[in-house]
Formats: sequence, C-alpha cells, structure tokens
Amino acid sequence: MKKGQVDIITMGCSKNLVDSELLKRQFEANGFVCKHDALRPQGEIVVINTCGFIADAKEESINEILKFAQAKDKGKIQRLYVMGCLSQRYREELEKNIPQVDRYFGKFDYMNLLEELGRKEVATCIGKRSITTPKHYAYLKISEGCDRRCAYCAIPVMTGRHKSRPKAEILAEVRDLVAQGVKEFQVIAQELTYYGVDLSGQRELADLIREIAEIDGVEWIRLHYAYPTQFPMDLLDVMRENPKVCKYLDVALQHIADPVLKRMHRNVTKAETMDFIRKIRAAVPGICLRTTLMVGFPDETDEDFAELLEFVRWARFERMGAFAYSEEEDTYSGKHYKDDVPQSVKDERLSRLMALQQEISEEMQAEMVGKTIKVIIDRREGDYYIGRSEFSSPEVDPEVLIPASERRLQRGRFYQVKITDSDEFDLYGIVE
Repeated sequence: MKKGQVDIITMGCSKNLVDSELLKRQFEANGFVCKHDALRPQGEIVVINTCGFIADAKEESINEILKFAQAKDKGKIQRLYVMGCLSQRYREELEKNIPQVDRYFGKFDYMNLLEELGRKEVATCIGKRSITTPKHYAYLKISEGCDRRCAYCAIPVMTGRHKSRPKAEILAEVRDLVAQGVKEFQVIAQELTYYGVDLSGQRELADLIREIAEIDGVEWIRLHYAYPTQFPMDLLDVMRENPKVCKYLDVALQHIADPVLKRMHRNVTKAETMDFIRKIRAAVPGICLRTTLMVGFPDETDEDFAELLEFVRWARFERMGAFAYSEEEDTYSGKHYKDDVPQSVKDERLSRLMALQQEISEEMQAEMVGKTIKVIIDRREGDYYIGRSEFSSPEVDPEVLIPASERRLQRGRFYQVKITDSDEFDLYGIVE
C-alpha cells in the first residue's frame, strides 16, 4: 500500500472517463499521486467510478466494489469511495448492502470527495483534466443528460435533463488540451445533436464543431452518440467541407421495425430512418456510419427481427454494435411492458445479427485493400505499430496494423499508409 496514492478505476463509457480525468487533475493539484486503471492498484485510497446503464454493466460495477471492499477488510487499502451512475441511482441500497465503502457519491457531486479527505478544489484547475488516454487524443464531453424518453433507457433517471456546456467553456478546454499535445478529439454526449437547444433554443452543434476545427493544433474531430430525429443536417455540410471533421458519425438507431420503434418511443419510422441514411450518404460521400441496435425488446416478433436483419443487409453499416434488451426499473418499458422474449431467443438473435455484420465488415474491409489512407499511430504491440484512420474511433473500431520492421514510427503522428491486406476486424498496411 502506497501512502499518498489514489487509484481511480473507471467503469462504463467515455463520459465517465472524462469525470475521472477531472477528478484526477484535482487530486494531483492537491499533492496526491494518482493512478488510473492500474493493473495492480497499490494506493491507500481507491475511487471506483461506476456504470449503471444495463444489467451487465451494473453487475460489473458491483463486483468491482465488492472486490475492493474485501481488500479493505484485509487491510490492503485504507479508504474506498464510489461515484458515478450506479451510486447516483442506487446510493441508499449500496450504502445498506456494502457498508465498507467510506462514502458514496453520485454523478455530479463527486468533487465533494476532496472535502471528505480534508482538501478542496484548486481554483486554477477547475474544468481541467489529467488525460488518461494516449496524449494525442482525448474525449470532449459537450453536454450532460438527455431530454429523450426512450422507453428502455434509464440514462435520464440518472443524469437528468439535457444540459449543454457553454461554447466558450468547451473551446477553452480544447485549447488547453491542444497545448498538452492533443490532436484528435472524440466529441461525446448522451445526445450530441441536441447541443445548444437549452442555451438558445437552436441546435448549435454545427457551429460548435466549426469553431473547434478553427483552433490551431486540432487535426481530427470525430462525432459520437447522435440521435436520428430532428438531426441538424447543417452538420453534414461541416463534415463534408472541413477536412478536420472526420467522415464518421455514430448514430444509435436501435431498431427498424415500426411496431418496435413505436413501443420504444423513438419518434421515428422505418421510412424516415432509411431516408435519413440516404441523405447522410448523399451529403457526405464516403462517410463511415456507426450504429447500435437492440434485439429482444418486449413483443419483438420473428418478423420484426427478420426485418432488422434485412435492414442491416440494406444499410451495410461500416461499424455496428448490438446488445440484448434488459429490463430496467424506473423506465417506461420496465413499468408497462412484459419482458417476454426468452433470454435464449435474445442470445440467438444477437448472435445472428452480429454474424451478419461480421460478414459485411469483412467485405468492406477487403474493399480498402490497395487504397492509401491517413493513419494516426496509437501504440506498438509486438511486431506491429497499431494505428487508426479517420473511420475508426479508439478501442471500439478496426485498426491498422503496420509491420514494425519496415521503419520506426512515432506515436501520435500521422502517416500515409497503403493497405495491403484485411480481415473482418483489422487492416494491414505499409507506410508510403
């Protein structure tokens, strides 16, 4: 156990990671040694930033808390704190069932942890982060919460109404991160395209992205977690016209069958969704679309699922993830629908859907062979340098593997790479 060291462990999404980085900066400004997601946590203080989105994520967070509660019982750590979405939602239950935790904090009051330790926020570091990603890229959270009321989603229960960050504050953060060496920004929010509505009554995302792109030192901007309804189409003009804005859009569609979309409260139809995809691809030729789909929503029939498969064949998403529905308390579907699709059926549908996407991905990856693309280098693993094109976000998308024997490459630098081979997951290439 290392005295004066804090270990922060982040569960769940990149939005949580940003919160951990803000806290880490304050710990360091207060004189602590602070480690993030260490393989072997050795600090006397452990902070777990939890996820409460779906059943699997909640279970993972609870297991992590229990692991360190046992470590505390054995005297391996002195203090244990929990923050984030899970404790925002279930604080009373957690306090009752896992009392070894010294104190639970929620999604928005976690800076009070400093006061708990007899410290206070350092004013000059408020809003600043200690980046835990490779120093050339960072996540940029532009808002909190969500005003959508999708039937299955518990996020609004935990994070509340949508709240956009002031543009000036975001731009100041970008400048600060650029000064630290960040070149690539993953712009994130629970509902990206709603940005600005609560500030001015207008969707201001296109203007925000345009202004971020004007900052010297910004090289790539990638957009995550959009919503199809009332999408700000002027954003596509910015994406097409500005080379700093990656031709990449992450927009969760969830399903395509009208009966399922209606029960989900998605406020969009199959016809509107397909028209939306056509418009995106017409406005931004060569765009990479990432989506997330759900199987096993209450009353999803075999016909609904077959329609979903056919839609994926038609859309040919460059990137796609999927998950099986899990009933969440305090959601509309949890209160009003019966979780009537057997787990075995959910699992089988999920497997079939992902197998189809794997076939599509392998075909689309093969189409890249022979092309030369711009690649940023993230790291070296064994005999390869690992990089990404503008069409790949860190940790979730296919990568580009370049033989390390060819020449020495620098992490965080861009190279022109000719693609020589592919598989269903990754590309292989050589620097030109």
